[in-house]
Amino acid sequence: MDKKREKKYLKLNPKVEEAVYADLKRKQDEMYAYATRDKCSIRREKEIFRVQRPNFAKDSERILYCRYFNRYADKTQVFSLYKNDDITRRILHVQLVSRIARNIGRMLNLNLDLIEAIALGHDLGHTPFGHAGERFLSKLYHANTGRYFNHNVHSARILDKVLSLNLSLQVLNGILCHNGEKVSGEYRPRGYQAGDAEGAFAEFERQMEECYTEAGAVGKLIPATLEGCVVRLADVIAYLGKDRQDAQILKIGVQEPFSENDVLGSTNSDFINNIITNVVSNSYGRPYIKLDEEYAAALAYEKQVNFKRIYGPQDKNEPYPTIRKMFARVYDKLLEDFVKGDQNSPIFRHHINHVYSGFSRAESLKEAYLKEEPNQVVVDYVASMTDDYFLDLHAVLFPDAPKLEYISYFSGKKRQ
Repeated sequence: MDKKREKKYLKLNPKVEEAVYADLKRKQDEMYAYATRDKCSIRREKEIFRVQRPNFAKDSERILYCRYFNRYADKTQVFSLYKNDDITRRILHVQLVSRIARNIGRMLNLNLDLIEAIALGHDLGHTPFGHAGERFLSKLYHANTGRYFNHNVHSARILDKVLSLNLSLQVLNGILCHNGEKVSGEYRPRGYQAGDAEGAFAEFERQMEECYTEAGAVGKLIPATLEGCVVRLADVIAYLGKDRQDAQILKIGVQEPFSENDVLGSTNSDFINNIITNVVSNSYGRPYIKLDEEYAAALAYEKQVNFKRIYGPQDKNEPYPTIRKMFARVYDKLLEDFVKGDQNSPIFRHHINHVYSGFSRAESLKEAYLKEEPNQVVVDYVASMTDDYFLDLHAVLFPDAPKLEYISYFSGKKRQ
């Protein structure tokens, strides 16, 4: 199979390939001393190097073309069940994170391909209905298994275990460690020992398992690379102000984006510029990512404002209590279907048979996947769903249950 694939790939003119390789090597050599070089990429399986697809660029492409990436387009960022093209869906959020992180990384002379891969994949494991959906799914999973669901852990699981894309450990680690709930003024990477690929993946798997079994373990994670630290901070920068802009559009919770804080500025544009400028000023030429104490405190304060006025009320107010009940119904039904081996169930037709089809190793991966713990398979499926798909599936499985409706452009309604 490898030989056949080799024949299908058009090769560069040898002289052009040599010149491109020299350019790539020069750019890598010119990176900041603490940047992550492509040659340091750690993978479970070794791969042939091609100048057309350097190591971390290859990871970005695999994430971009994987079967889960499209689903970002209809997953809630914060506000669910609105027909409004001006509010953010998760597909825009990951691009904003990528843009902000690459902007910082460019000025610090870091590996932009690695930054992009982490940013594009960091929310791939997010559930339908945003963080509210994540909490609902985690409670169900924990009630059945004693394990916890976290979207960052699940993002890494999808790419490494479910899809088995052989991504670099640096990308997987950046995705796993992106979700720092507490804003820090300084981010120091905790790297892996050079040359110990087996040990590095063992440590990665230990961290993953700890997040499944210990409440709060996610908050202890520290990225292994400067690039991962940049994405972790860029995630907060990207969503904090944009979520307020969305709330302002929907007239929920806040009026002006940053009117209470003179440090960060009065608009989202001010905020992004000022934070990036402060980060680069404090981090250039250093082996860490740093904010001034004043800026770190202001960022932490504004994050708490968002939690108090925007994120916090979600579980209490409709439609979320109804969505929580829908999650429980769907979860229990899919678990029953999988345990019974009901091949007509959507968990087989739309999840297992769909994910494992159309590529060379599909059957062997599917065979191994069918031996997974049943609750884990259900969690994989539910987390993969978009908002619309979840609602449609619930309507098919429970046609007599109450249905939720989107608030349209012209209804004049809003949710509190």
